[in-house]
Amino acid sequence: MFLKKSKKFLIFTAGFLFLLGTIIVGVSLGSVSIPMGASAQILWNAIWGIPTHIDETYQTIVLQIRLPRAMLAALVGAALAMAGAAFQGLLRNPLADPYTLGVSSGAALGAVLVLFLGWTLPVIGDFTLPVVSIITGFLTLFVLLGFVRFIERKLTTETIILAGIIISSFLGSVISLLIALTGEELRQIISWLMGSVAMRGWDYVWLMLPFFIVGALLLMASRKELNALVFGEDTAKTLGVNTERKRVMILAGASLLTGSAVAVSGTIGFVGLVVPHLMRLLFGPDHQSLVPLSAIFGAGFLVITDVTARTLIAPTELPIGVITAIVGAPVFGLLLFHERRRRIKVT
Repeated sequence: MFLKKSKKFLIFTAGFLFLLGTIIVGVSLGSVSIPMGASAQILWNAIWGIPTHIDETYQTIVLQIRLPRAMLAALVGAALAMAGAAFQGLLRNPLADPYTLGVSSGAALGAVLVLFLGWTLPVIGDFTLPVVSIITGFLTLFVLLGFVRFIERKLTTETIILAGIIISSFLGSVISLLIALTGEELRQIISWLMGSVAMRGWDYVWLMLPFFIVGALLLMASRKELNALVFGEDTAKTLGVNTERKRVMILAGASLLTGSAVAVSGTIGFVGLVVPHLMRLLFGPDHQSLVPLSAIFGAGFLVITDVTARTLIAPTELPIGVITAIVGAPVFGLLLFHERRRRIKVT
């Protein structure tokens, strides 16, 4: 199903309004409740540089505390959802997500090593953890591609999936070993692995943004080729697609998005699995629309999830990863059940 231009415009407009609404809700709700109208006015005036005659405390809470958190959640949600859409299309597997290739496990291992060993690199200081996470995530991708190349010359889908599972399982066992050996850092490591955007300021947004832009551009530039690759490598070649080059390009973009997201927020599951699958069921398999729609709705979904995590049992804050797992697992089960029944009716 390919969307008509008029319908596509309406869907994208609704998506942007949904995302904008979630951000306004995200900056309004919390221990100090701020009227949504006031929050919207603060954001509007800040964008256009207009002086705001609203309580300065409200302005500080919205612009310096809650807005960077909401923006970071939106970037992480968009990154994971885009990466999930790309992996599912490339691997032709609806169960694929940003963690299939082990990139997330590699990024998580880098972060755990920083916490376990207490590393602080001299130049980047407080940003040692996210930078090391991004580096180890990329190293995992290179190891994966090298391993697949060693096994066979072509980067086939089946081999990539199997190699990703092997690497992810191995890295997961190393993380478990480090946790077992950890003393005082145990609580910090466990809370980070559960996923959160709490206590993240604008610095983390600016840290992730360049990686997000590069990764998003790589995937946006590969949307037509993803449509061809869904029908198989041979079909894509007959359509003039340089399959190996595009596959590496898509893997690099999706892995960059995943690694940067894990670096700043920890491991957050099911966003890259459920959101693209839901978008595909609602709006069709055309990746020209699927990839950006996944980004928009993935961003809004994680902003709402973050609001839920910090208000559900306030003042105690739940990890985002726990909320996404609780919501994502049954939702994905229902989606699979619906898809299964649809296929049975077709056959």
